[in-house]
Amino acid sequence: MKRILFALVFTFVCACQAADTVPLTSLDLANLHFEGWRKPQTDKSFSGRPLSIAGQKFQNGIGTRALSTLWLELDGRVEKFVAAVGVDDSTSNETAAVCFTIIGDGKKLWTSGAMKRGEAAKPVDLNLKGVRSLLLKVDHVGESNNFDYADWADAKFIAAGAKPRTVNAPAEKKVILTPKPPRAPRINGPKVYGCRPGNPFIYRIPTTGERPIKFAADGLPTSLRLDTTSGIITGSTPARGTHALTLRAKNRHGSATREFKIVSGDTLALTPPMGWNHWYAHYNRVTDVMMREAADVMVRTGMADAGYSYVNIDDCWMNATPDAKRTPDPLRVGPFRDAAGNIIPNKYFPDMRAMTDYIHAKGLKAGIYTSPGPLTCAGYCGAYQHEEQDAKLFAEWGFDFLKYDWCSYSKVAADDKSLDMMKKPYVLMGGILKKLPRDIVFNLCQYGMGDVWQWGAEIGGHCWRTAGDLGAELNRIFAVALKNAEYRQWSKPGAWNDPDYIQIGYVGDARGEGMPKPCPLTPTEQYSFMSLWSLMAAPLFYSGDMSQLDPFTLNVLCNPEVIEVNQDPLGESARVVKLTDDTFLMVKRLEDGSHAVGLCNRGETTETITAKWSDLGLTGKQTVRDLWRQKDLGKFEGQFTATVPRHGVVLVRVR
Repeated sequence: MKRILFALVFTFVCACQAADTVPLTSLDLANLHFEGWRKPQTDKSFSGRPLSIAGQKFQNGIGTRALSTLWLELDGRVEKFVAAVGVDDSTSNETAAVCFTIIGDGKKLWTSGAMKRGEAAKPVDLNLKGVRSLLLKVDHVGESNNFDYADWADAKFIAAGAKPRTVNAPAEKKVILTPKPPRAPRINGPKVYGCRPGNPFIYRIPTTGERPIKFAADGLPTSLRLDTTSGIITGSTPARGTHALTLRAKNRHGSATREFKIVSGDTLALTPPMGWNHWYAHYNRVTDVMMREAADVMVRTGMADAGYSYVNIDDCWMNATPDAKRTPDPLRVGPFRDAAGNIIPNKYFPDMRAMTDYIHAKGLKAGIYTSPGPLTCAGYCGAYQHEEQDAKLFAEWGFDFLKYDWCSYSKVAADDKSLDMMKKPYVLMGGILKKLPRDIVFNLCQYGMGDVWQWGAEIGGHCWRTAGDLGAELNRIFAVALKNAEYRQWSKPGAWNDPDYIQIGYVGDARGEGMPKPCPLTPTEQYSFMSLWSLMAAPLFYSGDMSQLDPFTLNVLCNPEVIEVNQDPLGESARVVKLTDDTFLMVKRLEDGSHAVGLCNRGETTETITAKWSDLGLTGKQTVRDLWRQKDLGKFEGQFTATVPRHGVVLVRVR
């Protein structure tokens, strides 16, 4: 009897214990993932000012921005979450709009809907009893990412049990989907190649299979020669016109052929350029040795056999002043130019021509970087008032690609924000490059100003950045894909919308330009990154540490059937078919009449997504092939349905 009485008293006492109030700001917010360079603020707006929503002031809460996510682990005894949410008044964007969403145990529990600047705070009073996994998310509305400041004001948990704990996003295992290449040869890469008559020509036939491989090329113009052992074609570009070749590769396991067109004329980059850029791995630590090693690794790992061909240096190869924005070591400090006005590489680059010769000897191409302003973004010597002299020197050094980064040209432009001023430095350099006796692909890096996709090609550009740097905002890959698709009508052979580099594997922290470490994306997100960029027909430039490539990263980068979607000669960027707020299709017509389709889930829970043939403009039975697994899934009537994980893309070919 005493035991029963004690149990009843104990139960009554526990039931009467007051639940604890746990402010959201009292938790460890290191796991709050967001986009942008600044960190979320505690008890202040993202701008650092007092929290304020439609004039209403709040003493505590978190000031963040879209896109941001915070995962929490609960013990099932948290009773509720209470907050007031809205767009912070400090945003300078009059059209700022966000959506707050709360997901518990894989189910959407609450959403604010679209909230705009000046809209009164919406109260949150959410029952969480029994919930063990919680996600607080702020997303864009309309895919804008301009100062979308968002507040979780007066946010707190009422907890009868353990205090909520912030955690990383759900963990995933790295599963390699790309089958290993067969031992027999397979010729990969583009089916068409643009070049200018009489200029130096170099092309490495991308071919997987066991070496040694014997190469041949039927119909090869007399101005070109093929090394039958390496598969490298060199010489001078033949006369103007289209030259049809049949490439052949043979080893002891079998043989392969591929039709290939050399188009000698005025247009370069007839398919999106592919390669590597040092920036997001090495920043101002780059050296000649790193560039040569990158070329070695590109060949040794099979990246070159998948079609990657450019080895591109970014900023910090020149000299800087001692007070440069990114303080350089003494070996990167020195005079900008010699007595003749020629730009001087810093001491980490003793011989630029020898470096490009090394890269070219492997059948690869070399790229270089500068700014039209007096200084580069990192504060090194720019090309201002030496444009033609620098361009000629780049050609003499043997470079095949130029990234031209706006940077300090803003000071030259002063207050002139006209379209003519935005175009001026690129018109100048584009005209210079066309006259040089070397094919140099021209990359306009000016972050989408003045709707560059509308005029980039007409001034001599071959690809152009459509937005800001992606390095600190990798959780924006779906938003970037949706935004880039809006410019799809300007995507065509020789003219490519560039949403920035592929950043998987080991990359440096873009906020601090730190040493390379594993990228923050999940395995699913890394597959999605490559799928989306291929569907967009975006340039494929890997910008991770080449010395730390692992089998998983290579499997993402080097799937030949996925790359075929990117390199398709038709040059289309996929169109978007919106299904729900979190799901959509990306549909890309291919040259052979088939369609590449991405079933895309940008949401936080697994979704079932259906691609209807009517949305693709198709009828009847269609064969569906899983491109990552390189496997036919069968014939489907009317539609195809797949289960797509959070932040996932199921990439198929429908024919």
